[in-house]
Amino acid sequence: MTAAKPTPPEAPRTTPLSYEQAGVNYDLIDPLKVSAQRAAAATAGHLAAHGFAEVAASRGESAYVIDVGPFYLASIVECLGSKAIVADEMAALTGRSWYDAIAQDTIAMAVNDLITVGATPLVVQAYWAAGGSDWFGDAARAQALVAGWKRACDSCGVAWGGGETPALAGIVEGGRIDLAASCTGLVNPKERLSVGDRLGAGDAIVLLDSSGIHANGLSLARKLVERLPQGWLTEVAPGLSYGAALLAPTVLYAPVTEALWRAGIAPHYCANITGHGWRKLLRHASALTYRIHTVPPVPPVLRFIRQHAGHDEREAYSTLNMGAGFALFVDAKDAERTVAVAQAQGVGARVAGVVEAGPKQLIIEPLGLTFGDDALQLR
Repeated sequence: MTAAKPTPPEAPRTTPLSYEQAGVNYDLIDPLKVSAQRAAAATAGHLAAHGFAEVAASRGESAYVIDVGPFYLASIVECLGSKAIVADEMAALTGRSWYDAIAQDTIAMAVNDLITVGATPLVVQAYWAAGGSDWFGDAARAQALVAGWKRACDSCGVAWGGGETPALAGIVEGGRIDLAASCTGLVNPKERLSVGDRLGAGDAIVLLDSSGIHANGLSLARKLVERLPQGWLTEVAPGLSYGAALLAPTVLYAPVTEALWRAGIAPHYCANITGHGWRKLLRHASALTYRIHTVPPVPPVLRFIRQHAGHDEREAYSTLNMGAGFALFVDAKDAERTVAVAQAQGVGARVAGVVEAGPKQLIIEPLGLTFGDDALQLR
């Protein structure tokens, strides 16, 4: 009598799950961004009444820059998005608060955008909007948020100026919280400004490693949990659950950009690889070709999402960071030193490609992918 054969694990569903099915459609969102930019640009003249002027090239970039005379000021506001929902779901399953990590994610969303223009972060303001006053009654969760927020500020050398904590019943869902941060920074001296005016053929592309999904693509990740046999506790790697992997805090890249300046390296351009995935490498308006010859390893959670969401490489790299959280475009002679500076700050890095003369496109050679000028319309 032969022993019964073990039942093989259920194969993952491969019916593709798009970002649009998860509730996010950039084709609807991006036109509003462009319209808002045009309306906003028409207000720039108001600065003249104060003796200031905008840096017009910062329009459409990740942070807005104004010229105040001896230096530039940069500012940004960003929200966390829906990652807090994952923290709430995992807290119910594990009995621990994940809000220390969620706090870092929120700071990173603002600071990592601000530093793209060459700014040193100075002040962060908090916006914590709960679905009701009772959210703040969970002292352990609230104190984890406070402690994580302060620790992230300390990591970036930024002052926490204050914030707003409204209870918005009927606007924010009960039991939930909407987290956001604004950040103001200083570009001093002025030659630190990085808005792409020095970007050109021959520059090297250095990619800094991500820690996982960061805080973009969570709508897709949350929708995907419906397909998983053990939900949030499904393993993506031995001993690592899907929920815990999603909650790995976003890397703070400000220590790297500050260390680069101290080392005498001024990037010609920077891109925070968030929504739109690697298409963010096409952010600058210049007609240039970005050729990638080396891709970073993909974190287990992003490999898992790609597999279970049924994404091909094109969909995955146009939606998620796929292991690259930040891009630095530097003089070729500074490329290897840029990698060394990043690694000294504890951030993985690699010389991943080169900027070439040619039509505006991104070519990821190892994957056989090309994204054209129409792949990113943010201006």
